[in-house]
Amino acid sequence: MENAENAQKSKKTGQAEQKLLFESGNELAAYAAMQINYHVMGYYPITPSTQIAEYLDRMGADGAHSIAMIPAEGEHSAAGICYGASAGGGRVFNATSANGLLYALEQLPVQSGTRLPMVLNVACRTVSGPLSIKGDHSDVMYTLNAGWIILFASSPQEVYDCNICALKIAERVKLPVIVAFDGFFTSHQKQNCYVFADHGTVRDFIGPCNGDPGVLDPTRPVTVGSYMNEPDLINNKYQLHLAMEEARSVIPEVFARYGELSGRCLSPVGSYRAEDAEVLLFVLGSAYRTARSAVDRLRREGKRVGVCTVGVLRPFPAQEIAALCQNARTVLVADRQDSYGAGGGNLSLEIRSALQQAGLTTRVLSRIYGLSGLDFFEQDAVDLLETCFDPTAKAFDYVGVYPGEEGFTPEPCFAPITEAEASRVPIVCKEEGGRVTVTGATVRDTLSRPKRLAPGHSACPGCGIPVNLNLLLRGIEGNVVLLFQTGCGMVVTTGYPKTAFRVPYLHNLFQNGAATLAGLSQMFRKRQERGELPPGEITFIMVSGDGGMDIGMGSALATALRGDRLILFEYDNGGYMNTGYQLSYSTPRGAKSATSHLGERQWGKTFYHKDMPQIMAATGMPYVATAAESDPSDFIRKAAKAQYYARHYGTAYIKCLSACPLNWGDQPNTERRVIEAAVNSCYFPLYKVEQGHTALSYDPEAKGKKIPIADFLGMMGRTKHLCDARYEEIMAEIQAEINRRWERLKIQSAHPDL
Repeated sequence: MENAENAQKSKKTGQAEQKLLFESGNELAAYAAMQINYHVMGYYPITPSTQIAEYLDRMGADGAHSIAMIPAEGEHSAAGICYGASAGGGRVFNATSANGLLYALEQLPVQSGTRLPMVLNVACRTVSGPLSIKGDHSDVMYTLNAGWIILFASSPQEVYDCNICALKIAERVKLPVIVAFDGFFTSHQKQNCYVFADHGTVRDFIGPCNGDPGVLDPTRPVTVGSYMNEPDLINNKYQLHLAMEEARSVIPEVFARYGELSGRCLSPVGSYRAEDAEVLLFVLGSAYRTARSAVDRLRREGKRVGVCTVGVLRPFPAQEIAALCQNARTVLVADRQDSYGAGGGNLSLEIRSALQQAGLTTRVLSRIYGLSGLDFFEQDAVDLLETCFDPTAKAFDYVGVYPGEEGFTPEPCFAPITEAEASRVPIVCKEEGGRVTVTGATVRDTLSRPKRLAPGHSACPGCGIPVNLNLLLRGIEGNVVLLFQTGCGMVVTTGYPKTAFRVPYLHNLFQNGAATLAGLSQMFRKRQERGELPPGEITFIMVSGDGGMDIGMGSALATALRGDRLILFEYDNGGYMNTGYQLSYSTPRGAKSATSHLGERQWGKTFYHKDMPQIMAATGMPYVATAAESDPSDFIRKAAKAQYYARHYGTAYIKCLSACPLNWGDQPNTERRVIEAAVNSCYFPLYKVEQGHTALSYDPEAKGKKIPIADFLGMMGRTKHLCDARYEEIMAEIQAEINRRWERLKIQSAHPDL
């Protein structure tokens, strides 16, 4: 990241030595955090903010900082990690985006209401649904009432600068601070930026950590987060209000001090050629730079126009904005989000209020633009400014929308699969003595059944998801409804306006797939009971992977405990692959990933992979099984059994190991052998837990095929470093854990009551 040759010494007295880097907003947020050397970062990956944790992990592996980086199983828990850490008085950092921010939202007022400072970076992104990973401001606007100070950076340089100022502000007024910036436009685009050459400069500017140890001081027991009744709560909120008002004076003071040190001036508001403008355009974030070019163009035509931006959303700089607008006849506020039904986005509403409170009669127009990362060009800014000269212009409108085709009826991509087609060569399930036997579930028997997942998806070569999904569905007869949680499987099959599914399909986010499908399955039964749907069976199947049984585990466990009649199918590809391969709880211990790098102080993931089948079996659900593409007949039989139990008893769960050549670091044509090695090494044993009784489906020891775990891990680039002599001790520990799990499984299988 650094280049000593680029070191720059300021020519102005009082400014610290700086150096030039060519980096993105995410990289600079991580760089600032490294220089600050926070105590703790709790995090969960979500595009486009994920790189911040990745860069910090890489720097930590090389010993550049000593931040304790704690990978949560979801954003809600990541926020809880940060709250708990900040209750100990240290310095805390986090980064998130979009629905991840919303998932954590419940925790944000807890953090501010208990007056615990921290810094959260938000790489702003579209809130789904429908799902989009592109940038707009629909996420950060949900935080306006959370009691957090909100800074908004319009460039990578400002991301760095705001991150340094944010912590100093937070600790001065004892409130948490969000540093927001545009996802992809600012988070990923690289620019030449200056950073302080000496980390000590940053730490001296912020000052020493003097946080009260709080609940970590047993000599002075305190209670944080008390239950409060009405008279006390209103005082608490009033104190929060006073702290936010104090921030109005603290923020400019910190910005000014930082300007003396860096030579760069941050401000609650920014403007360009606004002094004599009769027309002003307000935009937030990276669009400000584009709009300035449009202003220059129209100025050359003799039109008095200007552009303004807001660098602080909370506390809102109403007086500063009113001062900028006092000479303008028309102000157009362009929002990258809408407050639906309010006649404008949140920035529009707040600017209108600010001008009204100042007694100004300026005409305010509101336009919604740039949603889901829709590009904003100079001409777009010109068009918005030109609109202001039209006295008949609408007060509120969207720009960039296009008319649909009136009367259009979409044609189905595929003919629907009939129940008879899906049941060709019937599979027979027969229950005897608390067990179900299956006949007719061979590869040959099921070849005549049509594929519910049609060709044409965009999965990577060698991806195990379509392979495993098709094997599962070969064993499922009749009508099927699929629910996919967010992940690679969902993204590569449903790119709008096409779909690769020949059966009904529903999507929901990671954390709520099982609950969503439970609601749908109950609706089916209730509508049948009331005669609103025809009689017949539908098998409901949730498909999850890419870490979906981390963030979604609570929902899945609750579904199993209730006994909702559906199948939970997990394709375990051993990481958060849809966001670029960060570690998940199912990633092998020692594996390198984007958040478990190799370096002087780190050798990959530090903890063992999660044993999800055993966790699910502990709920007492009627059927749990593991399956692998290396034994397709076993896979199909288990799918048929899962359908039987889902129809007659309750929730069934199947897990398969799903290859990901791109991130495993192997070749697509070797994946069948890699999966087989996982089975033969007992890393991924094949077994079932049926009505509480465990039985091995395949015993590699009995077959004389058992191999050391090193043989499996050595086949993948992500883990083959563990075969090096330097990691001999780690490999021995991994082998011991695999042996322990395997021996326990054999004991369970041999015992009549386990």
